[in-house]
Amino acid sequence: MGVLALLILFPLIIALIMLAIKSDKIRTPIVVGAAIVIGALSIFFAVTNLGSEMKVMWLSAGAAEIVGNAMIVIEAALALLIVYQGLKYKKYLACILALVQTPLLIWFELTKGHDIKTETFLYSDNFSIIMIVIIGVIGSAICVYATGYMKDFTKHHPDAGDRRPFFYFLMFLFLSAMFGIVISNNLVWMYFFWEITTLCSFFLIGYSKGLKEAINNSFRALIMNLLGGLFFVVGIVVLGYFAETVELSSLLTMATEGKATGQMMPFIPVVVGCLAFAGLTKAAQMPFSSWLLGAMVAPTPTSALLHSSTMVKAGVFLIVKLSPALGVNTMFDIGPGFMVILVGGVTFLFASMAALSQSNAKRVLAYSTVANLGLIVACAGVGTAPAVWAAILLIIFHAVTKSLLFLCVGTAEHNIRSRDIEDMDGLFGRMPRLAAFMIVGISGMFLAPFGMLISKWAALQAVADSNDAWLVLFIVFGSSVTLFYWMKWLGKMVAVVANRENIQQNVHNAEWSITGGLTGLVIAFTITFPFFSHTTIVPYLTGAFKGISEANAEALRTDNLIIMIVMVVLVLCLILLLYGRTNKRVVPLYMSGVNKGDDLTYEGAMQKDVPIALRNWYLADMFPEKLMNKIGNIVTCVVLTLTLTYLLGIVLYMLDYLKSMGGVL
Repeated sequence: MGVLALLILFPLIIALIMLAIKSDKIRTPIVVGAAIVIGALSIFFAVTNLGSEMKVMWLSAGAAEIVGNAMIVIEAALALLIVYQGLKYKKYLACILALVQTPLLIWFELTKGHDIKTETFLYSDNFSIIMIVIIGVIGSAICVYATGYMKDFTKHHPDAGDRRPFFYFLMFLFLSAMFGIVISNNLVWMYFFWEITTLCSFFLIGYSKGLKEAINNSFRALIMNLLGGLFFVVGIVVLGYFAETVELSSLLTMATEGKATGQMMPFIPVVVGCLAFAGLTKAAQMPFSSWLLGAMVAPTPTSALLHSSTMVKAGVFLIVKLSPALGVNTMFDIGPGFMVILVGGVTFLFASMAALSQSNAKRVLAYSTVANLGLIVACAGVGTAPAVWAAILLIIFHAVTKSLLFLCVGTAEHNIRSRDIEDMDGLFGRMPRLAAFMIVGISGMFLAPFGMLISKWAALQAVADSNDAWLVLFIVFGSSVTLFYWMKWLGKMVAVVANRENIQQNVHNAEWSITGGLTGLVIAFTITFPFFSHTTIVPYLTGAFKGISEANAEALRTDNLIIMIVMVVLVLCLILLLYGRTNKRVVPLYMSGVNKGDDLTYEGAMQKDVPIALRNWYLADMFPEKLMNKIGNIVTCVVLTLTLTYLLGIVLYMLDYLKSMGGVL
């Protein structure tokens, strides 16, 4: 179990080393070597523990107390840093949130929390193993990609200065904290790593210090995630006082037993609701999605890291872990399950609609990320094994595919000097290899037999079979919208425009190796997902959902494999039918005007040269971005208000009960 500790400590050590290295010649091989080690460690741990029962890392009481005290000191220092930054830029809400949640947690740790005995601090189960591989392989790959990208970024943004040592420090610290989140069973420890990712994202989004937009967007992300952190702390305090535990496994045991017997202890919905709220903010669900959209101002490796493998996955990881305690029993249940399902469903639908009117490629990817996270959250909120099966598959495929697309857009931006989809005309002529990688990535988001479509199909089936069948409407309409904007972009990519200069020789080798590797992973995961489902996901679900029968487990192993086979057969049949056939028609040069000979312009009316252009349909009048966000934010705010009011009523009831019994909180 030393590998678990090494996964946290090794990236932390590399992060500290990065601060001291100023030379590219020294930094690049260290980054590449560290990425290889991190990826190898994560794969080694996965292979040696795949399909096994939960693994626990034991700590002596003395060692645990030393680590706990160190965390308290660091938390206090981080709070002071946030206060300093808030005062410096006059963002006082960030100061207030830091001065509320950190003292509250420290007070708890020094009083009630000090007497609570924790059996398991760090652990791994099959879901943790999946997350470890995603973080270790994709996260470290993004760091390698950055070695080439950040050279160009520094050249193109001389006003920002060369702050790459600090950039790589944050990237590796981010990975260390993410490993900590997915293997922490002690919620106080999880919160510690949770807040480190919040602070790292703040500095990464605000990397371009001289840019006012970067500063404002970084503080938006900080404030929203601090709000989630405050609810995280409240959940820990309530759990500690009423259950005398801070272990996630104990919370889930109490919740599932109470759900099965119908005798749920009243404080459990409060704790689960607070933790789920924290997960919603970190996962950038409406009305908190603006912080993730604002992250687009950061360098592309930051966007990829926040949107695919790390930051947002921390939020959905926690919500999926809480899934056995979620779900709704009646139509009028407005507890945590209601909150998670409806916020996720509304986010999926309206974020997808907002993406329709976008021509900025990174903004399309950002809205797509928010939407897909909404679908994952909604599936987790359903609280059934089939729905969580779909949610975990969505996490895997989304992490690989979206990281590929973000990195490809970053490479395209540096070479064609634009991230606008409309400027990607003829990309196949200018950068054929990159265009091929992007086509695989875009196809992976919505076409058969790639994994995202299979996952959505499974989600649709799982929701239809649950008590939350009304959620099918959100999935159907949201998926239809995603088909529209991905198809538009794919059409742009497959169009071939003649006589374009090939400029892909300017791309760094590190960028080619990572984007090519991720393209291979998209295909490999699609082919091998039945194996991962059988050996990893289903065993996790049989342990997390105690009531799942062997018959249901076997259905999970076989039903969706059948879906996969059917999709592959249909695609192969389509290829065979179309092979060798073409509807291509040779037309005269005078169609729409006189061709100028370069196949790029023609002589139109009044003897003017008219450029040939392929333009998309953005439906800005039908689905305006501001209106879609406004509707989604209003609906989710109402849902959150109802749920939090309901949970506050439970808290007041418990306090009144304690008072009547003569208890003291």
